[in-house]
Amino acid sequence: MSGGQKKIRRSKAMFWGGIAMALMITACGQGTPPDTRAADEAAVRNLDAQWSKTAAALDVDGTTGYYSDDASMLPPNAPLATGKQAIRAVWATYLVAGYSVSWQVSNVEAARSSDLAYAMGAYQSSMKDSRGNPVEDRGKYVEVWKKQADGKWKVVADIFNSDLPAAPAVPEAKKTHAKTKGRRARTARRSKHPRANA
Repeated sequence: MSGGQKKIRRSKAMFWGGIAMALMITACGQGTPPDTRAADEAAVRNLDAQWSKTAAALDVDGTTGYYSDDASMLPPNAPLATGKQAIRAVWATYLVAGYSVSWQVSNVEAARSSDLAYAMGAYQSSMKDSRGNPVEDRGKYVEVWKKQADGKWKVVADIFNSDLPAAPAVPEAKKTHAKTKGRRARTARRSKHPRANA
């Protein structure tokens, strides 16, 4: 083998060796992003506690401020509310004088991507009915939090519902039947009364 061929082989070996080294350096330099799940979960847990205090203070605007602009709220026994204005209207029906509410998060999990998290927990509320009697409720909730472009966490989906059994609904036919039956009974009693035919 001549000296020229040795130089060509050595040059090729150095070229491919350099490529391999460059790929290794690039791969090592990229690495995986840091795992911020614990910090994200703590941030969402803290925000959720602050949110509960804001709602307990009956602050409608402050309570609504925890939602993203395009958030959706799924309240019980009501249609879906999408957007801050619709969500504010729902909260305005709850956060009135005589109403109290609080909630406690039990579980928060954040995505490894550091852009989504969810929170689950339980709530308690009370209010006065039309006669002034206290009406208590308790239930559970799930919130989906999303990190916004400015780095702040906001709620993008919120659903809650009661643990208490729903009051049984009386079908309209039975209500009408009961009213008719009552009228017939009153008429029969009236006709049996001595003064009814006088």
